[in-house]
Amino acid sequence: MLDKLSATLRKYANGWLVLIFLAGEIFFNAVILPRQQAKMLTGSGGIGPIDLQLFYTPEKVYSMVESYGEAGRADYRLFELTGDILYPIVYTLFFSLAITWLFQRGFSPDSAMQKFNVVPFGGWLFDLFENLGIVTMLSIFPSTPPALAWLTALFTFIKWLFAIASGLLLLLGLVKAARNGFKKQT
Repeated sequence: MLDKLSATLRKYANGWLVLIFLAGEIFFNAVILPRQQAKMLTGSGGIGPIDLQLFYTPEKVYSMVESYGEAGRADYRLFELTGDILYPIVYTLFFSLAITWLFQRGFSPDSAMQKFNVVPFGGWLFDLFENLGIVTMLSIFPSTPPALAWLTALFTFIKWLFAIASGLLLLLGLVKAARNGFKKQT
């Protein structure tokens, strides 16, 4: 399955598609996410979203959930089920297609490195698991099951590991492609 996904990315990766998803990534990071975070900070006394934490304990996360208040929890839940479903799709496709495009110019077509273009999909998967955990915690509060918090924290941490790996792969691809003059390797 991953081989097929990797091959599909290699088939469709082109500069225009990368730029379209880059524009989507920039739009989310410059407009949508700052608005949502500002709304959360205002309503919670300065407590930001759970999604931006690298890791957390049940005590910390349920304290955050409590600080959002009833209206804040409802708003956060709505964003998790809309904007934070769309954003992972955008960043996953941007990183996957950009890595693919750069690796096609940085490595030979038969290099095992070509298959690393699927790494951002790991981040996408764990981001969705994280969202499910966050929505559940927001929905069942004031119930505070520690196992749910620990599991969601694990999903968050793994999501960030994939995000860091994706960023490093993008940088590696950029360096290798630049060394080859951004010419597609045959």
